Amino acid sequence: MKKYIVIGNPIDHSLSPKLHNYWIKKNNINATYDKKKLDEDELKEIISEVKEGKINGINVTIPFKKAVIPFLDELSIEANETQSVNTIYLNNGKTIGHNTDAAGFELSIKYSKYELNNKRIFILGAGGVVPSIIFSLKKMKTSKIILSNRTEEKAANLKDSFKYIDIVKWGVIPNFDMIINATSVGLKENDEIKLDFSKVEKNKIFYDVIYNPRQTNFLKKAKNFGHKTMNGKMMFIYQAHQAFTLWHKIMPDIDNETIKLLD
Repeated sequence: MKKYIVIGNPIDHSLSPKLHNYWIKKNNINATYDKKKLDEDELKEIISEVKEGKINGINVTIPFKKAVIPFLDELSIEANETQSVNTIYLNNGKTIGHNTDAAGFELSIKYSKYELNNKRIFILGAGGVVPSIIFSLKKMKTSKIILSNRTEEKAANLKDSFKYIDIVKWGVIPNFDMIINATSVGLKENDEIKLDFSKVEKNKIFYDVIYNPRQTNFLKKAKNFGHKTMNGKMMFIYQAHQAFTLWHKIMPDIDNETIKLLD
């Protein structure tokens, strides 16, 4: 029986096992998918288990998407450009790090039918998934990408990799069409991003990459101020879909049953 896992810290919120095991069962694959909470000093050992054939694939979530890179043999183009890995597999004896977050984000926007061409995007956060989002936004021909992070040094490091983004101080709210919460603030029920929503013009799009809980305080507040909201559920489904297809060489269905599974 093949074995797949998702690693992260925290990991309790992850619905990856629920989705992957659903597809595994539906496609009659002899495999299991579990979640595992790790510390950073355990990354080398867990990736070596892929090389030894003990684990057939790993998904990576916060805060290890960059930290796993030194322990891998090769990176895909997407993983190399974003310096972010969320999917690991073995190919010809080599551990490969791939990034399906970028495609996941792009496909979630297409699913929503929101047109990003020539739009101004404001990103909160500079962590694991942000390079993937920037990569996708550039591909979708947005006019401006503005970023703010509580730790300014992390934002500056991202600008080194993506020269075309603008950085603003935390708390400053620039003019935007879509704002994306790419921080982990919202995973806990009482988490709140301290921003003055009353300063934002009406009818903007508020996107939260968090999918569990389904509605973070960031989205609740945005709704109260009359904005449109989207959570990270479809991005999560599409990135998982890409990883599943890569591992099993089977493209699973994304139907209403799949989408409702995560409600």
